[in-house]
Amino acid sequence: MSEEKRVKKSEKVTLDITGMHCTSCALNIEKKLEEEEGVISADVSYSTGRASVEYLPEQIDKQKIPEIVEDTGYKGFFVAEDEEEYATDPVTGMRVLKSKAIHKQFGGRTYYFYDEESLKKFESPDDELKSMRRRVAFALSGVFLLAFLRVAATLTLAAGVSLISWAPIPALPWFTWGYWLFILTTPIQFIGGWTFYKGAYYAVKNRALNMDFLIAMGTLTAWTYSTVVIFFPGLLPVSTTDVYFEVSAVIIAFVLLGKFMEDYIRQRSSAAVRKLLDLRPKTAHVIRDGKEQEILAELIMKGELVVVRPGERMPVDGVVVEGETSVDQSMVTGESIPISKKEGDEVIGATINKQGMIKFEATKVGSETTLMQIVKLVEDAQSSSAPIQRLADRVSAYFVPAVVSVALITFAGWIIVGDFTQGILSFVAVLIISCPCALGIATPAALMVGVGKGAENGVLIRGGEYLERAHKLNKVVFDKTGTLTKGKPEVTDIIAENKEEIIKMAAIAERGSEHPLAEAILKKAASAGIEDDESTNFEAVPGHGIKVKWNNKDIVVGNRKMMAVEGVDIVSFEEEIQALEVEGKTVILVSADKKMQGMIAIADTLKDNSLEVVSSLYQIGVESIMLTGDNDRTANAIAKQIGIKRVIANVLPHEKLEVIKELQEEGNIVAMVGDGINDAPALAQADIGIALGSGTDVAKETGGIILVNDDLRDVVTGIKLSQATMKKIRQNLFWALAYNSAAIPLAAFGFLNPIIAAAAMSLSSLTVVSNSALLKRFKIKK
Repeated sequence: MSEEKRVKKSEKVTLDITGMHCTSCALNIEKKLEEEEGVISADVSYSTGRASVEYLPEQIDKQKIPEIVEDTGYKGFFVAEDEEEYATDPVTGMRVLKSKAIHKQFGGRTYYFYDEESLKKFESPDDELKSMRRRVAFALSGVFLLAFLRVAATLTLAAGVSLISWAPIPALPWFTWGYWLFILTTPIQFIGGWTFYKGAYYAVKNRALNMDFLIAMGTLTAWTYSTVVIFFPGLLPVSTTDVYFEVSAVIIAFVLLGKFMEDYIRQRSSAAVRKLLDLRPKTAHVIRDGKEQEILAELIMKGELVVVRPGERMPVDGVVVEGETSVDQSMVTGESIPISKKEGDEVIGATINKQGMIKFEATKVGSETTLMQIVKLVEDAQSSSAPIQRLADRVSAYFVPAVVSVALITFAGWIIVGDFTQGILSFVAVLIISCPCALGIATPAALMVGVGKGAENGVLIRGGEYLERAHKLNKVVFDKTGTLTKGKPEVTDIIAENKEEIIKMAAIAERGSEHPLAEAILKKAASAGIEDDESTNFEAVPGHGIKVKWNNKDIVVGNRKMMAVEGVDIVSFEEEIQALEVEGKTVILVSADKKMQGMIAIADTLKDNSLEVVSSLYQIGVESIMLTGDNDRTANAIAKQIGIKRVIANVLPHEKLEVIKELQEEGNIVAMVGDGINDAPALAQADIGIALGSGTDVAKETGGIILVNDDLRDVVTGIKLSQATMKKIRQNLFWALAYNSAAIPLAAFGFLNPIIAAAAMSLSSLTVVSNSALLKRFKIKK
C-alpha cells in the first residue's frame, strides 16, 4: 500500500468470521480484502475467527467489508465493542443505544442488535459448529450403514442367496448392488460433502485452489464415473461392479470429521474469553439522583458513584471515596493475600470486596476496564501467536494444481495415442489416488492418540499449534503463587516461649475474620488440637490487624502498624522479624495487655516436586524463569529454594505478556506455566501455554496444555509427549504424500486402474492410522 494512502485518515474495524475451516481460508479472505480499493490492510486469524481491517472511510463504505467477506464464501459480522452506553450492531455496524437495543448472549458476550431483522441475520460460531456436527453425524451414519450392507451382501452371496431377494424392493433383474450404492451414497455425496463443493466453487471463483477443491473434484469424479458405469453399461469397457461410490462417501465422511475436530478445538480455545467475561457482575448499585439504584453493570458511566458490599465484585475500575475494606485482587496481581483499600485507593473491576462496604467513583468503564483490557490482550495474543500452518494446507497450494494438471495431461496424452477409454480410466485413477483422505486425517489421527495418551496420564493437549513448537522449546516461565507454591498461606514459624499459648490467642482473635492469614492460623490451631474459646469486643482494623478481649486480657494480633497504634514495644523482636521477612514470610505479631508475647510467620509454601521439575528442565537444556506479581523479596526467597536463577517480580498482567514478548523477540521459544486469571494474557502469548488443572477456568481455557493432576512434573511430560505427537504428525503427512505421489505416475501411465488406485489410497490411510496408534507405546516417566 502506498505511503500516500497511509497518511490519510484511516479507521479500523474488527469482524467475527464464520465458516473458516483452515488457515488457507483466512489467507484467501485476507487476499480478497486487501485487493479492494480503500482497504489498507487486513489481518485474518483462523485460530480466533476474527479479522482486523484498516480502511479509508472516504474510499470504501464500512458496510461493504462484510459483503467482501461473504463474496469469498464466508460470513462476517462486526464485533460489538462497548462504547460506554453505546455498542455496535454486529450486522449493520450501526451505533446502538444499549438501553434501547435488542441484546442477546452468544459465547459469553452480549451483542446489541438494532432490530429483529438484524438479529435474524446473525449466525454465531456455536450455531456453525452445531451445523457441522449434524453433517458429520449424517455422513458417518451413512458410511456405517454402507459397511453393514457390504458385510451382509458378502455373507448372503457366500451362502448362495441374493441380497436382493430379502431387500424391501422389487427384485428387478437390472437392480444390482451398484444401484444400492448409488442410492445410499448420493445423499452423503451432496449433503455431507456440500461444504467441500461450496468451498471449491469459491476457490475457483477467487483463483485460489485449496484442499476443498481437490476433495470436491476427486470425490465428484469418482461418483460421476461410477454413475456412468451403472446407468450406461457398456459405455466404458469395465464391469458394472467396478464402481467407487463407497470410496467417495468414506472420503467425505472422514475428511469432514477431521474438519469438525479442528473447528471444535478452535472453538474451545475461545472459551478463555468467555470465562473472563463471566467475571463481570451483571448488575451494579449506583447513586443516581441521590438514591441508590440497581442497573446493568454495562450501563455504568464515568464519574458515577458505585456502591459495593462485602462479597460482591467491583463492576468497573474506580477510586474509593468512602469506606475501608480489603480486596481480593489475585486476578491482577497474583497475590493470595487481600489488599487493604481506603479513601483515595484504586479498585479494579471484577476483583472481590472481602470485608467492608465502600463507595467509589467510576473512572474506567466498558472496554477501558482492566478486565476488558485483559480480554483484549488474550484475543490479540491468540491471534498474533502464529497458529500452526497445517502442512496439508501448505502443500495443497502446489499439490492441488499439480494433480489437476497431471490428470489433464494424462487424459490428453492417451487421446493423442488414440486410446480414449484408457485416458478416462487413467484420468479417474490419478484423481482418486490423489484424493487427500490420508492427508486429511494425518493430523487429527495423531492428535486423537496423543491427546488420549496424555489424558490417561493427566496431561491434556489442546491443539496442534502447541505441538509444532515443542521440540524447539528453550524457556519455561513459571508463575509463582498457586503454580510453584500451594497458593494458600501456611504457618511456618512460631517464635515464643509458649508456642501453644501464642497460637491459641491468635486463633481466638482471628476466629471472626475471613482473611487468608486468619485461615492459616486457625488451620494450625486445629491441627495442633488446640481448643477454641470465646472472646469479646472483636474489632477488625483493615490493613492492620484485630483486637479482642479474652480471659480479662486485651489481645492484639497484627502487623507493625497495629502494634505502634496500640503502643506495644517490638524493638527487641525487630531483628527476628526482619530475618523472617527476608525469607519472604509475613510476620503476625501477638500481644497481651500491651506486652509482646511472640510472633507467627506465615508463608505460601512450595509445592511438591517444584525443585525436581526445575532441575529436570535444566537437564534437557530448558531454562526456568519465575514471573510473578508478588514482591521481589518473596519471589527471590522462593526462587532460591528451587534453583531458579532468573526472577521477574512486581509485574501486572499486561507486563507479564510484555515479558513473554521480549523473550520471543530474543529468538526464544517460550512456554508459560500458570494458574490464575492474571496469567491468561501471558499463557495466550506464549508459544506453549501450560495451565494447572486446579487453576481458574480462564487459565485452563487459555492454556494449550493442561496439567489435570497439578503435578508439576507433568510440565516435562507434556513437552515430551507433545514432541512425540508432532513427530507422528510429520510422519503421517510424509506417508500420506509419499503413497499418493509415488502412485500418481503409475496411474498416469495406465499401470493402475481406479480399483487399485482406491486400494492404494485406503492403504495410505491405514498406514497413517497405524502409525498414529504407535503413540500408545509412549512411556510416562515420573
